[in-house]
Amino acid sequence: MDVFAEIADERRALADQVAPLTPEQRATRSLCAAWSVHDVVAHLVMPLEVSTPRLVLAVLLAGGSFDRANERVTGRLAQRPFAELVDVLRRKADTRFTPPGSGPEAPLVDVLVHGLDIRRPLGLHRDVPAPRLRTALTFLMTSPSGLVPKGALSGLRLEATDVDWAHGRGPAVRGTAEALLLVSTGRTAGLDSLAGDGVPTLRRRVLGAR
Repeated sequence: MDVFAEIADERRALADQVAPLTPEQRATRSLCAAWSVHDVVAHLVMPLEVSTPRLVLAVLLAGGSFDRANERVTGRLAQRPFAELVDVLRRKADTRFTPPGSGPEAPLVDVLVHGLDIRRPLGLHRDVPAPRLRTALTFLMTSPSGLVPKGALSGLRLEATDVDWAHGRGPAVRGTAEALLLVSTGRTAGLDSLAGDGVPTLRRRVLGAR
């Protein structure tokens, strides 16, 4: 699978889906607590518009904190008109950016999860191809720190109910691949749709990490 081609397709699909949003929908709070739908689109545009040297400088200016740098750069980009951001997301969808030390799986997770951050509160839906979901979930199981709350998935077996994917050993946590993506990245939105003996443990860990 050409992961970069999958990323480009997800970017274009998201751009097409959000382009007609009303001002009220754009201002809707996303699953990222501090960001609106408009802000999340700005964040997805960041690696398409901000070079790695500029991002490194932003991190240095933020005292070495990537999270603070991310918020500041996203905030600046979010001042641009929504239609302009959507155009960049579509026009530069083929950009082959990867974070330092990571492969293309990282930006695939980014666009899939942030796509859910946008779609869930707005009641929008997209049928993501199963190979993309499996690739993203597998990457999260061995991802660098920061993407998955520390210890949240330890001693649990995650099983997707809509694609052929499972990982880990221990009490089971079953749900759709999208729900597993959400809870694996610390979002509570997917918790209520999960089943299995491991759900109470996972719920405590995800809620405790917030």
